[in-house]
Amino acid sequence: MTLALVTGVPGWLGTQLVLHLVEQGRDVRVLSLPGSDMRRIPDSVRVVEGDLRDPASCGRFVRDGAGGTLFHCAGVIHPGLFTRPFQAVNVRGTHNLIAAAEREGVGRLVAVSSNSPLGVNPARDHLFDETAPYNPWMGYGKSKMGMEKAVMDAGIPWSIIRPPWFYGVGQPARQTLFFEMIRKGKGPIVGDGNNRRSMAYVDNIVQGLTLCETTPAAEGEVYWIADARPYTMNEIVDTVESLMRDEFGLDCDGGRLRLPGVAAEVAVVCDTALQAVGLYHQKVHVLGEMNKTIACTIDKARTELGYAPEIALEEGMRRSIAWWLETRA
Repeated sequence: MTLALVTGVPGWLGTQLVLHLVEQGRDVRVLSLPGSDMRRIPDSVRVVEGDLRDPASCGRFVRDGAGGTLFHCAGVIHPGLFTRPFQAVNVRGTHNLIAAAEREGVGRLVAVSSNSPLGVNPARDHLFDETAPYNPWMGYGKSKMGMEKAVMDAGIPWSIIRPPWFYGVGQPARQTLFFEMIRKGKGPIVGDGNNRRSMAYVDNIVQGLTLCETTPAAEGEVYWIADARPYTMNEIVDTVESLMRDEFGLDCDGGRLRLPGVAAEVAVVCDTALQAVGLYHQKVHVLGEMNKTIACTIDKARTELGYAPEIALEEGMRRSIAWWLETRA
């Protein structure tokens, strides 16, 4: 079967994609930063240690990959203290990867973008579709816009997916913190909590990625890949709390950390000022988005790919909580 080359491992989405590909009997090779925790990666997977910022690493990764499919899942979302990694990894790293893939004759590129190049919806009843113009949100959005443009200029067949807020098995520490906050009565609600967020369970995203690989009509196309419908912030927090309490027997405070909408607007001003001088503060950035509607329609993916998200919020959060409880120290 066609070689699958996957970046962004052992990250959340990349790992879930690798597990699916291995289950399908695929020959899989991954690019991983040196010293990464690879315990969830099957032994059959070939691991190439390297860094997207290093063209030589990209060359080693795709060597003899002619005709294979490159799934580009890697990206910096929260870069630490400085914003430099946004451009260094998300944009220049993508250029390095594409150049290497072109030289080796890789057959197809399926790249993971984000909602951030489109910004936030202008109204709560608005849904982004694939015709929406770029309006990037902060440094991350600008970098993913740059990544998309690099992919669109690639000399190999390509597709781009735009998943919004991820959730699911294998979640990173920031998602676990969200669960803990809800359990302790500090689930964050900024404004009235009726702003809508599209979310994407990781297995739904994997379905979108693999459909882009196998669907001829996906060549040269961009798709929103998410759960079937957006959820309000109230619904998201309420669902997590009720599952923890009623199905997993966890003590939950029942309260909410309620902040006025202006708190998010102040955070946006602070975030903008910090990023203007090359600095980043994750909590300030996240707070600035907490009263925003960021929602999309998946109609194009349904029609052209046959995309049919199988997991919705309640079941996805059930699986997420179960994984968290099984793996926590």
